[in-house]
Amino acid sequence: MNRGKLVFAQLMQHLPLTTFRRCVTRYRGAFKVQSFSCLDQFLCMAFAQLTFRESLRDIEVCLRAQSSKLYHLGIRSAVARNTLANANAVRDWRIYADFAQSLIGIARPLYAQESFGVDLQETVYALDTTTIDLCLSVFPWAVFRTAKAAIKLHTLLDLRGNIPTFIHISDGKVHEVNILDQLLPEPGAFYIMDRGFLDFERLYRFHEAGSFFVTRGKSNLQVQRRYSHPVDRKTGLICDQSVVLTGFYSHQGFQAPLRRIRFKDPETAKTLIFLTNNFVLPAFTITELYRCRWQVELFFKWIKQHLRIKAFFGTSENAVRSQIWIAVSAYVLVAIVKKRLHLPASLYEILQILSLTMFEKIPLDQLLAQTISEQIQPVSDNQLILFT
Repeated sequence: MNRGKLVFAQLMQHLPLTTFRRCVTRYRGAFKVQSFSCLDQFLCMAFAQLTFRESLRDIEVCLRAQSSKLYHLGIRSAVARNTLANANAVRDWRIYADFAQSLIGIARPLYAQESFGVDLQETVYALDTTTIDLCLSVFPWAVFRTAKAAIKLHTLLDLRGNIPTFIHISDGKVHEVNILDQLLPEPGAFYIMDRGFLDFERLYRFHEAGSFFVTRGKSNLQVQRRYSHPVDRKTGLICDQSVVLTGFYSHQGFQAPLRRIRFKDPETAKTLIFLTNNFVLPAFTITELYRCRWQVELFFKWIKQHLRIKAFFGTSENAVRSQIWIAVSAYVLVAIVKKRLHLPASLYEILQILSLTMFEKIPLDQLLAQTISEQIQPVSDNQLILFT
């Protein structure tokens, strides 16, 4: 009989609990708390994310059915729907935001040598925003339109490992370009973004900091060509030019030269115009970098499908933010475990296995390695032939 720890407890062993306690102390999360601690709340919500629970009552029923194992899961208090709802509404969401950032700080070095499709040593980020629609009558604080509520998830994704390094949650009215003001440019890094972030005054701050950006040019962009560089048209490149902005406001915001690349996508036959402040990389590499921006779209699609960030357990702003940050923590935690245990499987496969084995006592590395390595065996020649 296996007398080891439960799978859920083994997974939570990878959490830096000392850092978590510091986050709780920083925001006074334990103030007037007698039984159901912030750690209990985090573990219950993480359990809900990893096992695809649909509601607070769903969480309560599942955990109470295994009440004899709660202590071994790390949960020191009885789980009640009202207690968990109150904790989500009252406990400061910044506790879980700071803790998620600490997990991100652990995960990024683990994936520092990962390839993302372009042979480049520098750090490459993809910046984008996704909108999560809400009901205005239930979430009146999430103002978006006259008859609709929504929140926006602004995300800066490190393409090495698809680890989110910056996340900002806002109501639906905040335009995505404003997020550039909150980013601290990293010298030498590449920032890939779509046309929604095209603000030359803000981009010039990245240019002055020594960062590089790759974005799409708008159709009405006014530029003057200074130089044209030779290109290989067999690759789909049309031109590679050094230009300066001639529009009144754009020139005032960005007076330095820019690089303008026209490219015809052989798959869609669309002509795309790219703008960048990097004049060193080959033009085709710039187009490949922008193609990698699609990974942030896949990241949004993945977390919406496999984590609980579209249907919320609470209606207050604090509850929504807490749930999103705990979902991010669960995602990053699984990414950390995947790397530490050297698992070749995808995060999706690992999540599916974990969702069914949380109360088992199989060693985590053995469980994931054996389950993933099992292949469908070929039909044996010794089996009876039913039809001839």
